[in-house]
Amino acid sequence: MLTSFVSRVLPFAITGLLALSAAFAASAQTTLRVTTIPEEAATEQVRKFTPLANYLEKQLGMKVLFTAVTDYPAAVESLVNKKVDLVWFGGFTYVQAKLRSGDKVVPLAQREEDTRFQSVFIAKTDSGIKTLADMKGKQISFGSASSTSGHAMPRGVLVQAGINPEKDFKRIAYSGAHDATIASVVSGKVDAAALDITVWKKFVAENKVDTQAVNVFFTTPTYFNYNWSVHADMPVSLQNKIKSALLALNPANPEHAEILRLNRATRYIETKPENYKELEAAARNLGLL
Repeated sequence: MLTSFVSRVLPFAITGLLALSAAFAASAQTTLRVTTIPEEAATEQVRKFTPLANYLEKQLGMKVLFTAVTDYPAAVESLVNKKVDLVWFGGFTYVQAKLRSGDKVVPLAQREEDTRFQSVFIAKTDSGIKTLADMKGKQISFGSASSTSGHAMPRGVLVQAGINPEKDFKRIAYSGAHDATIASVVSGKVDAAALDITVWKKFVAENKVDTQAVNVFFTTPTYFNYNWSVHADMPVSLQNKIKSALLALNPANPEHAEILRLNRATRYIETKPENYKELEAAARNLGLL
């Protein structure tokens, strides 16, 4: 009888213990670790995202620790290996993380702007470069090799235009970040470059670049880009809290408006993995995955 009793009760006891362990693990997390791809200098990343981190602390009732990483692959590996909990990815780095993790990365929210994102090609206005074809034989810069707006999508546009970057350009440089890309054209280190349209607009608005000397000569078609992503192993309840906090940012609220301004966003909206299927296919066609 004892053996029969144990055989009946033990499975329920184990199930209960597992449920308690899961609940404890979820409640035990007291710090949300956040990072982003280094699309700009580390100091700028901290300036942009610290107010958002402070906002999330209030909304989630837990400490939020923002840490800058050195390069795009580091952001991918940090989430894949669960060294961080929440990451601001570009579309391409999201795809990389999704594949590296065995489809265990969940995109929560994106800016409204990310549903119709674009890249720009810039050059000195006296360079004679007015079209993509004019870039042939020139020194060109992309951003990071893992950048969506600073490499993957611009490269796709070039290939569609019949340009083979490795064969048709005199030299290809990778600046590592969009602000460095602008600086490489301004300084004359390269003749033309491709970058994130919102970073370009920010530099123009803040008078950090003279558009009489350097300006846009080509703008790409639209595509889906950045998002906030988490690892699928994060408790769904916490995923939902983070998503709700991001979606609740209201431009009519002065504090929220400043956070959105720093994030170059009008507002955050929900996103889904399907939004990045086209980007993944394009990256595969280009041999980037």
